[in-house]
Amino acid sequence: MSGHSKFANIKHKKEKNDAKKGKIFTIIGREIVIAVKEGGPDPANNSKLRDVIAKAKASNMPNDTIERGIKKASSTSDQSNYERITYEGYGPAGIAIIVETLTDNKNRTAADVRSAFSKGSGNIGTPGCVSFMFDKKGQIIISKEDYEGDSDDLMMIALDAGADDFSEEDEYYEILTSPDDFSSVREALEKEGIVMSEADVAMIPQNYVAVTDETALKNLQKTLDLLDDSDDVQAVYTNLDD
Repeated sequence: MSGHSKFANIKHKKEKNDAKKGKIFTIIGREIVIAVKEGGPDPANNSKLRDVIAKAKASNMPNDTIERGIKKASSTSDQSNYERITYEGYGPAGIAIIVETLTDNKNRTAADVRSAFSKGSGNIGTPGCVSFMFDKKGQIIISKEDYEGDSDDLMMIALDAGADDFSEEDEYYEILTSPDDFSSVREALEKEGIVMSEADVAMIPQNYVAVTDETALKNLQKTLDLLDDSDDVQAVYTNLDD
């Protein structure tokens, strides 16, 4: 199976986060809190928590940091109360942007996101204004540097576990699943000892838009950089073809 794939946004995000371990640890720490409060502190009985732990390990978060986060989130004294809020809008040249946040202060987060859009000559829209152009999918990225086995074997492991699609690019393999099947596919790969560079439920663009205007690209990058600087922002998705 094959299909058009774009790793650029995720790759860019990971490179940025590699330079900002504090930010990625903050992001994952909040996801641990949400997962524990929604499903309990035992990963064996909480698939969302297992997924977050796998994501944490892929980002080289120390085990003791993960364990402390779970313990703190399950403590009755922990008053952390994060809310998921998604913002949608348009950047320069009509590029669609989805911003997923976890926040304990809606006013602060809204101000940060609006500022990022306005400084990049974009506009926040109403809920649903661009999300119809994306599909919510489980997305697993496996670098060819980490997997030296046969691609057909990898494809069959993924498909047998319930994956919807498998594609091979120059530097990596991409596996797409439904959100409901994401955990089971990720766990099947994990049991086979397969290292995953990225594993998350993401918003995948149905089509990509090419932008050649240098000013528009500069302004879009300004928006993305400002969003990346906000601790409340968990993920940013665009349909930019770069």
